[in-house]
Amino acid sequence: MKVEILGINIDNITMDQAVNKVNSFFDGKTHTVFTPNPEIIMLAHKDEELKDALNSADILLPDGIGVVIGAWLIGTPLPERVAGFDFTCNLLKTDRTFYLLGSKPGVAELAAKKLKAQDVKIVGTHHGYFNDDAEIIGDINEKKPDILLVCLGAPKQEKWIYKNKDKLNVALCLGVGGTLDVIAGTAKRAPMIWQKLYLEWLYRAVKEPYRIPRLMALPQFIIKIAFGGRK
Repeated sequence: MKVEILGINIDNITMDQAVNKVNSFFDGKTHTVFTPNPEIIMLAHKDEELKDALNSADILLPDGIGVVIGAWLIGTPLPERVAGFDFTCNLLKTDRTFYLLGSKPGVAELAAKKLKAQDVKIVGTHHGYFNDDAEIIGDINEKKPDILLVCLGAPKQEKWIYKNKDKLNVALCLGVGGTLDVIAGTAKRAPMIWQKLYLEWLYRAVKEPYRIPRLMALPQFIIKIAFGGRK
């Protein structure tokens, strides 16, 4: 079941349901999962290519308490927030193989080193600063991962996956922003108390004031839904 929020079809799904659904993706096809938050949904409201990319996904996770609030405002509540980072961590606990794509040079390799120390099966890495899609796709297909983590930031990662998914020999492409930076230790998530209070966005604003203009998408998102409903 989907919940339409500003033209984006968010899955009405829990974390456990999403992780279990991935088990059905190993069928010889390439599947996609995206994790839109209010900022990404607001971008898609003005960007048809991004909107098409998001709505093509096999799963759209409600990443951000703002998405959950938005669904409640239009009368179709979601069961919970499903953060992309936490979803990724759950997949990393499985026996699947992974390729890490994105972030600055050296970050994916550092993340891979830390994950391998936890017995996660990493078959390849590449930073996010590249111009030749064919070369990257060739390396990914040669390494044959089950799951490709794409951390290029929104909307670049969603558009890249949407453009190239039919060329990739992987079961799942997952767009998860800054996940590699957090795993590598070059960036930090909000402390757990901030997460439990659904104030990660405020923590980022305090720690990184340059993000404030981007974070303004949250109140704009809520106001737009409150006055405009689904559309």
